[in-house]
Amino acid sequence: MTDELARRIAALMPRAKDDLAELVAIPSVADPRQYPPEKCREAAEWVAAAFTRAGLRDVHLEETPDGSHAVIGHRPPPPGGPTVLLYCHYDVQPPLDDAAWTSPPFELTERDGRWYGRGTADCKGNIVMHLTALRALGDDLPVGIKFVAEGSEEQGTGGLEAYVPPHAGELHADALLVCDTGNAAVGVPTATTSLRGVTNVVVGVSTLAGDVHSGMFGGPAPDALAALIRALDSLRDAEGGTRIDGLDSTGTWRGVGYDEQQFRTDAGVREGVRLTGSGTVADRLWARPAVTVLGIDCPPVVGSAAAVPATARARVSLRVPPGTDARAAQDALTAHLKAAVPWGAQVTVEPESVGSPFQASTGGPAYQALDRAMREVYGKPISFLGQGGSIPLCNVFARTYPDAEIILMGVEEPRCLIHAPNESVDPGEIEHMAHVEALFLRHYAESART
Repeated sequence: MTDELARRIAALMPRAKDDLAELVAIPSVADPRQYPPEKCREAAEWVAAAFTRAGLRDVHLEETPDGSHAVIGHRPPPPGGPTVLLYCHYDVQPPLDDAAWTSPPFELTERDGRWYGRGTADCKGNIVMHLTALRALGDDLPVGIKFVAEGSEEQGTGGLEAYVPPHAGELHADALLVCDTGNAAVGVPTATTSLRGVTNVVVGVSTLAGDVHSGMFGGPAPDALAALIRALDSLRDAEGGTRIDGLDSTGTWRGVGYDEQQFRTDAGVREGVRLTGSGTVADRLWARPAVTVLGIDCPPVVGSAAAVPATARARVSLRVPPGTDARAAQDALTAHLKAAVPWGAQVTVEPESVGSPFQASTGGPAYQALDRAMREVYGKPISFLGQGGSIPLCNVFARTYPDAEIILMGVEEPRCLIHAPNESVDPGEIEHMAHVEALFLRHYAESART
């Protein structure tokens, strides 16, 4: 039966490629400042039509509190069968610098055995994975299905997070497959059990009523950009590790590690450049806070004037490990930045989104069924890893459905370069993870009958 299912999925891969090409061609960036909102609507309608054809019922668009649209559908379980929620998101990150892409970001391009384009992995590749698994099972679907595709996950505006609690019955399930992560490497079956939380702030510095001539006033006139740089630099120690007053930066990771050389390869670290921080790579990724300066508002190099900047701003992101309260971390970051800005410069810190860290419980029948499925497809037992990224929705799911098992998996292995130029997916991962998902649904149904 497993061999027959594998053959069906292999035969569906050309269709999966066509589907992914259509989805990637829709620039569904959920930021109206950058892309037309109708493109997200187009992607949502594509998803709704595709999952209707795949056998789900009443697939429709629901507006969420941030104005984005979630695609929601279902299929009832057979008598006595459990229900599984399938999650994904159809919005994508902006392509950033188009010139850094080897091929057009919104055009699926095959190269060196991989499929390139924005969203090929995060998360449109997981949409196609779900579709392929459902198509392979056809009418032989042994569980009930709840389905939700989020429309603003990458913007962090929390539309679905706010929608779920008052609509808890609509998405209630016994097990939740949150498919927005991936394997530790191609061919290494993995579930993510730990997620860092995240908090972002925008820090602004003002020193002068307006920019002044650097020749006439430079020296005693306080440079707002220099003051901002001083404050940002204070967030790290001499080794580059995150050091924020009031936050513990000594945590250790006790699960499967992350080889340093593999990390250097996966992250594209240039020859001779040292990794920042101390401890193991896994410690730094999954057990300790990590600060990143996401962007700075200041004069660009081209077109800059010989003037002392009067104002400057930066957007700062802080990843928060399990065991640390994300709001307390935001408070600590805010206090640190205000104290670190020098020369009595005026400083403001505007809080943005806050997402709590997440830790999964792995001892239930859903994880046992997933391990069995992964062994059958990959010939290896399941691995448990942490992830440095954040999915705040997982905590909403955990609070709303405390008895449900939550599994994070998908097609986004490190070579995918999600959020970066030249994002790609290994089509073999789509094929194999679709096979894993289909087998999981069968095995999970069997466990409910025993």
